[in-house]
Amino acid sequence: MEVHACVHVAKAEDKASKVIDQVLTQVFGEKAACLIYRYLERNYSLKRDDIVNKIDVFAKGLEEFLSSGASVVEQKILDDLQRSSGSVRGSEDAGFEFADRMKLLTGKA
Repeated sequence: MEVHACVHVAKAEDKASKVIDQVLTQVFGEKAACLIYRYLERNYSLKRDDIVNKIDVFAKGLEEFLSSGASVVEQKILDDLQRSSGSVRGSEDAGFEFADRMKLLTGKA
């Protein structure tokens, strides 16, 4: 039986990565969050440390994996990221998809 460890130490300065990890773990539990990370790596060649820099790929993979449930997780990520950075701006910016809003919040737009 092969055991895969899903241990990740987020860079202290990388709030977005930390928030994404916390939300996935909080919503799905550690084992299921690891399953999502492995799915993204296998199907999209998206490593955990690259998620913030490739947020479009993350969004596409998450939506494929979770289907309609992805929007709830995406909104939780946006809300928690705003809260952690003290932003008062609404994450429901009209006309913006999850990836675009993440880019705005992380300064990668």
